[in-house]
Amino acid sequence: MHLIIDRIAQNDIQTEGLLRLISDSGETIFHCKTLELPWKDNKRRISRIPAGRYQAMRHSSPRFGNCILLFGVKGRSEILIHYGNFYHDTLGCILVGRDFLDIDGDGLLDVTFSRATISRLFDKCTPSLEVIIRDRFKRKSAKRKKKATQKMQSA
Repeated sequence: MHLIIDRIAQNDIQTEGLLRLISDSGETIFHCKTLELPWKDNKRRISRIPAGRYQAMRHSSPRFGNCILLFGVKGRSEILIHYGNFYHDTLGCILVGRDFLDIDGDGLLDVTFSRATISRLFDKCTPSLEVIIRDRFKRKSAKRKKKATQKMQSA
């Protein structure tokens, strides 16, 4: 069993992604949204972790209860997939939720129903699994980027 996180959007404050739990036969058995911090050179508590492959296991945290613990993150430890709704809940970890929604009206997407989502993910996971994190950000083409810049300058 493995878990794939495709990071799809980022800004200076947070990173949004899509998570899929895949069975050994290749079937998607669970999916949800993820929320992480932005990339800040893998610094503890203020940065997301690097994209890559990690080993993980189901874990019971004193603070977060049932969660997923990742191993082998270079320069980091105690990286969890756990509940939380807002980017400031991540502390360098990965949050899960059912949908993206601006819950607190700050203009940023948050994740919804996080406690229920981590509970469902935890129940569907095998005791150990592989986590694959991929950066799949959509990039504007040079032509579209140039048009956007010109439009902003003429406004």
